[in-house]
Amino acid sequence: MKRLFLRVSIMLAGIPGVAIAQQDPQFTQFMYNKLIYNPGYAGTSGAVCGVAQYRQQWSGFDGAPSTFALAGDMKMQGLPLGIGVNLITDKIGGMSTTFFRLAGSYNITKLAGGTLGLGIDVGLLQKKMVNQWITPESYVDPRIPGSVNNGSYVNPDFSKLSYDVGFGAFYQIPGKFYAGISSTHLPAQALTDGQATYKMSRHYYVMTGYTFQLNKWSKLTPNILYKTDVAASSLDLNLTYLWSDMVWVGGTYRINDAAAALIGFQGKAGAGNVIGYKIGYSYDFTASKIASYSKGSHEIILSVCYTPKIKRPTSYSDPRFL
Repeated sequence: MKRLFLRVSIMLAGIPGVAIAQQDPQFTQFMYNKLIYNPGYAGTSGAVCGVAQYRQQWSGFDGAPSTFALAGDMKMQGLPLGIGVNLITDKIGGMSTTFFRLAGSYNITKLAGGTLGLGIDVGLLQKKMVNQWITPESYVDPRIPGSVNNGSYVNPDFSKLSYDVGFGAFYQIPGKFYAGISSTHLPAQALTDGQATYKMSRHYYVMTGYTFQLNKWSKLTPNILYKTDVAASSLDLNLTYLWSDMVWVGGTYRINDAAAALIGFQGKAGAGNVIGYKIGYSYDFTASKIASYSKGSHEIILSVCYTPKIKRPTSYSDPRFL
C-alpha cells in the first residue's frame, strides 16, 4: 500500500519541471488535433474534419493516465464563421475528468494569404474522485476524499459538474504555417461538493509550426507547443519529415520529461481527392523519475477531412466576338 501511495503521490503532486502537475491532459501528436487546445482553430482550414486520439501514458504504471479525445470542426458555408465540438475523457488513478465543449470562431480570410480565427468555447466539465487507495491506512487526511481509518472511509466520493469557458486566436496558411495562443478554464473555479474542493487552474497554450518544401518529394515541419498553468509548464519541440505527401516520421522532445518517436501515413480518396485522412502513432521514452516504473507511453490518432470543391462561375461570350 505504501508503494502504491508513493506512485499515486508522484502522479498527483508532479515532479518539478514536468507537465504532469498540470490538470489538462497532454498529447505528443498535438499538431494533428489543434481544436482541443484552441477554439480559434475552428473553420480556419476550410474543411470539414474529425479527429480521434487516444493516449496511454506510462504503460505498466498502476493508475497511469489514460486519455481519449474526439474533435470535429467545419467552416459555415457563406459565413465568416467556424464551428467545432470536442469531447475529452481523462483518467489518472482514482481521479477522472470529462470535458465537453462547443467552439465558435470568427474567421478573417485573405489575411496575408491565410485565415485568422478568433474563437471561444463553452461547455461542461465533470471532475470525479473515487474513495480508493488515496492514502494508506496509517494516515488520514480529511482534505482528501476517500481517506481510510480503521478500514472505513471517512470521506465520500467526490463528483462535481460545472461549466467551462475558453478563448483562443489561431492563424494559419494551410499546409505551410500556423500559430495560435489560447487559454482554457477561464473561470478558474473552485469545484466543491460541500465536503471537498478541487481548484481548476487556467491553462495557457502557445503553438506554432512551419513547413519547409525541401524538394519535390520532401517536406520538413518543426512544431512547437508551450503550455503552462503558471504552477507548472512544459515545452514540446517536434520535427516531422513528410515524404511524397504520404509517409511521415518524426521526433519530439518534451523538456525534462520524455523523448518520442512518431510515424504515420496520410492519403486522399474520393472523386477529385476531396477526402483526406491521416493515421499516426507515437511512442514516448520516459526521461523523468517515472521511468523506473513505466514502460513508456503509447498514442494513436486518426483524422478524416472533407474539403468541398470550389465552384467556379461559368461565363459565356457573344459568338460574334469569338
